[in-house]
Amino acid sequence: MNIMKYRKIYFLFSSLLVVVSLVALGIFRLLPSVDFTGGSLIEVQVEKTDYSVEELYPLLSEVYEPTTIQFSGENQLLMKGPELDVATQPVILDTLSQKTGVTSILRFEVVGPTISGELLSKTGIAILLVAGVITLYVWKQFEELRYGVCAVTAMLHDSLILLGSFALLGHFFGVQVDILFVTALLTTLSFSIHDTVVVFHRIRELRAKRRSQAFETTVNDAVVETISRSINNSVTIILMLAALVLLGGSSILWFSVALLIGAVVGTYSSTFLAAPLLILWEEVEKRRKK
Repeated sequence: MNIMKYRKIYFLFSSLLVVVSLVALGIFRLLPSVDFTGGSLIEVQVEKTDYSVEELYPLLSEVYEPTTIQFSGENQLLMKGPELDVATQPVILDTLSQKTGVTSILRFEVVGPTISGELLSKTGIAILLVAGVITLYVWKQFEELRYGVCAVTAMLHDSLILLGSFALLGHFFGVQVDILFVTALLTTLSFSIHDTVVVFHRIRELRAKRRSQAFETTVNDAVVETISRSINNSVTIILMLAALVLLGGSSILWFSVALLIGAVVGTYSSTFLAAPLLILWEEVEKRRKK
C-alpha cells in the first residue's frame, strides 16, 4: 500500500486548514476571557440547581453582565466578567437568590491587566520554548536536523489549527479562551510530537536495515507499519474526550473540545504531514546536489 504517493493531497489539505485558521485568526481573532483581559471572578454557593446557567444571564442583566457562568462544583456557581466593586456583590446575591435560592460568596477575585498580560506573554514564551527544546531533542535523537524541523512543523500546524478553530467558535458561538485553553494547547503540542516520534523511530530502523532502498519507500513502509498502532492508540483517547464533551458538563466542555481537536489533528499530522515533509526535504536535498 503506497500511502505516500498521495502526499501532495495531504499537503493541499493541510495548507487549506492552515489558511482557514490564519484567516479566522486575522478576521475574528480569539475571544479572551477574564484570565487574559482582566476583570472579576466571583464564586457563590447556591441552594438550587434545577436550572441551566443560560437562564441566569437575563436574570442578572440589569445588575451585572458576566461573560461566563458555569457550575464549578456541587451547588457552586462561578461567574467571570467585567470588574465589579464590593458594593455590587449584595445586589448580585439578591438577584441570584430569585432563581438559585439562598446564596453566599465563596470566592471573589479581581484579575488586573498587568497579571493577565503577564500570563499571555508567558504562554507565548512557553510555546516557543517547547518548540525549541523539541527541535533540539529530536535532532539529537535522530542525528539529523530535518527530523526535528519536520516534527516541530507538524506540531505548530496542529496548534495553529486549534487556534483557528477557537477563533471560529468564538465568533459564531461566543466561546472564550482561558487558562484551560492554554493547558489544552500545550497538551496538543506534546500529543502531536508523541506519535510523530514513533513514526520517525520506525523510519530510522528501516533505513538501517534497507540502505539501498529509496527513501520514499522506506518512509511509506514505516508509516504503513505504524499507522494501525497510531490509530488504535488515538481512538481510545478520542473516545474518552468525546465522552467528556458529551457528558462532562459545562465547566470543562470547551477544554474537552480543545483536547479533542488537538488529538484528531495530531493523529493526522504525524502520519500525513510530518512523514511527507521528510520526503520533501530529501527531494530538495537531491535537487541541490545535482
